[in-house]
Amino acid sequence: MKKIKAALLGLGTVGTGVYKLIHMRRDVMEQTAGAELEIKKILVHNMNKKREGVDPSLLTDNWQEILEDDEIQIVIEVIGGMEPARTMILEALRAGKNVVSANKDLIAEEGRVLLDTAQEYGRDFLFEAAVAGGIPIIRPLKQCLAANELSEVVGIVNGTTNYILTKMFEEGMEFQDALEKAQELGYAEADPTADIEGLDAGRKVAIMASLAFHSRVVFSDVYTEGITKISAADIAYAKEFDSVIKLLGVARNTESGIEAGVYPMMIRKEHPLASVRDSFNAVFIHGDAVDDAMFYGRGAGEMPTASAVVGDVIDVMRDIAYGCTGRISCTCYKELKVKDFADVRNKFFIRLQVKNIPGVLAGIAQVFGSHKVSITRVVQKHAEADGAELVIATEKVKEYHMQDALRELKNMESVHEISSVIREY
Repeated sequence: MKKIKAALLGLGTVGTGVYKLIHMRRDVMEQTAGAELEIKKILVHNMNKKREGVDPSLLTDNWQEILEDDEIQIVIEVIGGMEPARTMILEALRAGKNVVSANKDLIAEEGRVLLDTAQEYGRDFLFEAAVAGGIPIIRPLKQCLAANELSEVVGIVNGTTNYILTKMFEEGMEFQDALEKAQELGYAEADPTADIEGLDAGRKVAIMASLAFHSRVVFSDVYTEGITKISAADIAYAKEFDSVIKLLGVARNTESGIEAGVYPMMIRKEHPLASVRDSFNAVFIHGDAVDDAMFYGRGAGEMPTASAVVGDVIDVMRDIAYGCTGRISCTCYKELKVKDFADVRNKFFIRLQVKNIPGVLAGIAQVFGSHKVSITRVVQKHAEADGAELVIATEKVKEYHMQDALRELKNMESVHEISSVIREY
């Protein structure tokens, strides 16, 4: 039986999971992949660090040692970040090696260059773990759903924010308390900015939109808004409206261009995404042939992410065994426009603190009307002598019309504060 040799770049959380899972599956690898897999080298930053269960003779801090080893046919990149990962992947592909990566930051920005290089040199470049951890979504978009014209990809693709919003919804926590709980349990980093500001999810949306709509979308094309302004009061209104609040990554293919964004949304409880709790992720797609489909599971963590990485490794091994590497490369054959987010249409939930005097609602309605915002529902609560809380729901309106209306409302003497502006799915 043929033996295929690989190198692992990085031995952090994901790298350790990959190493463990390869050893767990060693006995069945020949049957599932058609060859035996041997990790020949592991690139690490610190050679002196003790690593439980890892053969020290495999460790190296010399990239050239891996690059120049003709026996190594697969490079597994799990170091993350832009550099040196970009340089290493490109050098590996040009040296005739196949690459498996979990690097969402890099792929969201440089996916075209990486895939074009893989195609040029007839090698595999696979990245299932870059979007939703253990959930299969890259392969379905590129292969299983290839017969479809996809119009929408919507997902909960960040477990940290989903855990926080779940705690706020189910236990009445304020945002800061839920964030501290997430950090305590290891769901959130000490610096949670990339998660709570929507940046992590934005990179994943760029990748999914590119694959779903066959046209390149990069991270800078994706509008991002986080969950830091969501309050317990907003959650209470969502419950009243038979909805939940989720941080959604939204990509749509419209006649006027691709829409791509990440932002908190109120979503009705009957929608499948509304039931996705805690740190779980899910991706919901709509295609002209398949109709609706949803992929659900663990979106992060050592072993779920390792599951996706090793699945890609097995795919590459099969291609090597049958001499067909590079058979599925870049599928972005279109040049579609990415819409300016100001032209995207959304429904809105708006919570305002206003003076409790006659004519206030009429004045607010007049402002909305002058900016082409149609009101569907008004709720007044917490009325006191010095003020009241108004909640207004709207029909779909272009983002720039809503922003113009909000700017005018902020300058009205009768409006004390615009407390919340949340989109509705």
